[in-house]
Amino acid sequence: MLKGRPNPGRSLLLSFILLCLCFLTLLYHHHATSFDRPPTSRRHRSRQPQNRRHGLVPPPPPPAWRKRIYTVDDPHAPLTVPKNKGRESMVYLTHIVDHYAALADTTVFFHAARFAWHNDDPDYDAVPTLTRLRLEHVRRAGYVNLRCVWVIGCPEEIRPHLDAEEASRLEAEAGGGTDAGEEGKETPPTTTKAIYKTAFEELLPGVPVPDVVARRPLEDYVRFRDWLLNTPLTDDLSGRVMEFAWHIIFGKESVHCPSAKDCYCNLWGLCGDDMACTDGACEARYTLPALANLPDHWPLLGWQGEDRNFTGPLD
Repeated sequence: MLKGRPNPGRSLLLSFILLCLCFLTLLYHHHATSFDRPPTSRRHRSRQPQNRRHGLVPPPPPPAWRKRIYTVDDPHAPLTVPKNKGRESMVYLTHIVDHYAALADTTVFFHAARFAWHNDDPDYDAVPTLTRLRLEHVRRAGYVNLRCVWVIGCPEEIRPHLDAEEASRLEAEAGGGTDAGEEGKETPPTTTKAIYKTAFEELLPGVPVPDVVARRPLEDYVRFRDWLLNTPLTDDLSGRVMEFAWHIIFGKESVHCPSAKDCYCNLWGLCGDDMACTDGACEARYTLPALANLPDHWPLLGWQGEDRNFTGPLD
């Protein structure tokens, strides 16, 4: 995620696949990283899997970026959060709240793991998303998503009113939410779709989304974090609510799905007639993997243990 200072001209980028990622953040990272562009403050956020340093360690960010790593399960860490809840969103909001008066001109919020299934890259590699990032586009847009491919999320993964009606219907069919085992009935599983409408109304109670990201006052971000701290929703559900709300919080329409072709060109300079694209994807840029966990020894070896001929840097 990219975020700017509280001046209308500063830009903000949210890099955790907010709208487009209905993910599980399955690796359940314990670390968060953030990269900023100087001058002023810095922050890039991401998390690591439970076994903190398993797999390949990302190389240092490009020299122009400054990195801030949040550790969410250690209250004594130099950068931490008030409560380990809401997945990466607690880190994003804590950074904004704590550094609101001195935010960097441009900030990327990112997961800590370099290789992850949701990274919009043929190798699921986070490094190209930073090294190729076109800051002039970020500043012009004010907020961008670091995923151009529409799967998963666009254009209508979440339909608050219809989803709430469907959840009510399923609950009624299950006997009004009876406990599992009572007369053979089971309570329907709680999903992000089912609770999103109510959660969003709690997050943004009648407050119009501002035209400029940086004009949202500090009090709003404090309120968003307080909601995250106090909501009875679980860690995964509360985090996913935030995933589908970031783009609205930062001033975009409720359905914000730029065409994949324009997105790849504007965000990373991947342009040209050789980019065979549909509205939501460009050929050979991203393939949704069958599993959320990449194979051991990725990116050197593939799903069947085959040599992938990976030529990128690993240190």
